[in-house]
Order: sequence, then C-alpha cells, then structure tokens
Amino acid sequence: MEPIERVSGRAIPFGAKNVDTDIIIPAKWLKTISREGLGEGAFESIRETQGNVFDDPAYSGAPILIAGDNFGCGSSREHAAWAILDLGIRAVIAPSYSDIFSGNAVKNGILPIVLPQEAIDRLMEVAQAGEPIDVDLDTQTVTTPFQDRFTFDIDPFRKHCLLHGLDEVALTLERKTAITSYESQRASAQSWLTKGTEINA
Repeated sequence: MEPIERVSGRAIPFGAKNVDTDIIIPAKWLKTISREGLGEGAFESIRETQGNVFDDPAYSGAPILIAGDNFGCGSSREHAAWAILDLGIRAVIAPSYSDIFSGNAVKNGILPIVLPQEAIDRLMEVAQAGEPIDVDLDTQTVTTPFQDRFTFDIDPFRKHCLLHGLDEVALTLERKTAITSYESQRASAQSWLTKGTEINA
C-alpha cells in the first residue's frame, strides 16, 4: 500500500454521525473481491440526493473526509475501506470510529484521525469555506490556513505501518529471513515432517 506522511487539500465536510458500513458501501457491491471501482458505489444512498457533498465539484478529488461520531459502525466489511480509498480519500477525521472499521482503514492505507467534536466543528467550517486542511502524520497534527492546530494520538504500530506503507503481507515479508531460517532449522531437526517436500530459501 502507499505510505502516508502528509495529506493536504480540500476536505469533504460530511459530518454525519453513526454512518454504518452499509451506507459507506451497500451490500449489493460486495460481490466483488477487487478493490477497484468501489468508489462508484460509495455513499450511494446519500449521493441519490441532489446537491450532496460527495458529488459537489468543489470537493472533487478531496483526499480528506470529515465525519461524525461512530463512523464506520455496523458490519465488518473491508469493502468500506476499499470504497473510501477508491474515492481518493487517504485520511478521515471524526470524533470516534468502529474498532473494526478503524483497523480495516489502517490496513488499507487510510489514516483514521480522532479529534474532539469542537475540532470537528471548526474543520467543518474550514472545509465548507473551501480552504485546505493539512494532516501531518509524523507530527500528528491537523492544521488550517487560519492557524488552527489540532494534535491527535495514534497507536505507534499503526503509525509505523502507515508511514512505511506496510500492510499485513509487507509486515510478514519483513521477517522473511527469520521465517526462512526457522523453516530450514525445523526441516533439519524434524525431517520426518517435511519428507517429500522442499524448502524454498
């Protein structure tokens, strides 16, 4: 996955609370195992309303989504993170998230930022004014052109994964030498377990 260090640009001022994964990507889109093209179905029920923020040209290509409390609740479908990423969104800012959605977001290269409601309200104002927002993962800050500066906490392991673009496969490959060494030693010490098989170094 693509690493994240900084995300800058306009933000989509969504702000709705208790948005579940069925709203993010309806069940009818779950037949695919591909991560591409799901942006077309993202927030489908909301986009049926004329004048919605997701189809507003002013926010076209915006890499940041500002959401409300309990974002990503509901089912554990990873497609929700895939759909958001396919929209071009790399950071979501909300007061709280479903634990499963938050985990899926990080595993797919999306930074879920938790800020208090007062900060969300201010960022909504900035976004609605069409001004850019800057997210710096290294310093764990969200800033605006108006000298607003909000700091956020993030689990150090999640931060490391996002900064270096490490999904679960990449994390496993980082240990390739140790895994290969272990398998070779195991094959030698317990040869009866690998009889008729080969260990690829």
